[in-house]
Amino acid sequence: MMRILVLGAAAGGGVPQWNCNCGICRNAREGRGNVQRSGQASVAISADGDHWFLINASPDIRQQIIDNPQLHPRHGLRHSPISGVVITNGDVDAIAGLLTLREGSPFTLYAHQGVLDLLRANSIFNVLSPTYVKRVPVLLETPFDLVLPDGRPSGLRATAFAVPGKVPLYMEKGGFAAGAADTIGLHIEGPEPASRFFFIAACAEMTPDLALRVAGAPMVFFDGTLWRDDEMIHSGLGAKTGRRMAHLAMSGAGGSIESFRPIDVGRKIYLHINNSNPAWMEDSPERRQLAQAGWEILPDGTEITL
Repeated sequence: MMRILVLGAAAGGGVPQWNCNCGICRNAREGRGNVQRSGQASVAISADGDHWFLINASPDIRQQIIDNPQLHPRHGLRHSPISGVVITNGDVDAIAGLLTLREGSPFTLYAHQGVLDLLRANSIFNVLSPTYVKRVPVLLETPFDLVLPDGRPSGLRATAFAVPGKVPLYMEKGGFAAGAADTIGLHIEGPEPASRFFFIAACAEMTPDLALRVAGAPMVFFDGTLWRDDEMIHSGLGAKTGRRMAHLAMSGAGGSIESFRPIDVGRKIYLHINNSNPAWMEDSPERRQLAQAGWEILPDGTEITL
């Protein structure tokens, strides 16, 4: 059995975003019923319910821990059930929360060598003392076991694979072509054959290889940043298209709804959803359309058992 805890489903800034006064953020801020509040995209996974591993360390991580009793300290003066963090890219939204986890509890940090190099190059991440936080490089297409701080197996295994993406925004420097592992997806496996799922929080394109990879999966978490590719421009909130930001829109030709239609996946769940996306509104035509296509947007704190 594997337990998956949704810590957040939103893209950078969350919903509501701190400085956004769009209708979606306004409704979320004022507690109106048609928009749920959400932290930034992250999930926690466990094979035993006692030891948890985070996928990405959101800037919202402190609140996410407070809001989910599964992640609370349980014994002694200092304790955390968080045994590790797996990072899928070097974006601020995936690594900034690491700075909150600096108070001396042991855990293992898993990331591609390129992300580990970024952390090493920025001295602020030295607050994660190697005495407590072991950094383990992840190789693409090579399964690795998630281990407990004392070295025992957790019952969970992961495989990282490259997905179409780009370098983090702060690394663009005039160009944004991605390297082989600037953005990775994860195939997570639990103790039983049916306890497995994919986590793909950023993706610029559905390739034939990616479609083949996820086919037959019991569950997929997938990038749902924008409803339409020109959404930021159309809403007046930005000047970039989704593809320029290396995110595949939900709707339209080549969008994720269309791309997944012929793929056999048991459960399809969107995450990393931008505050501009009208699918946040539970009574919107966009929400109805994605639901009719078999997609879900889950509230923070939802726990799934596979």
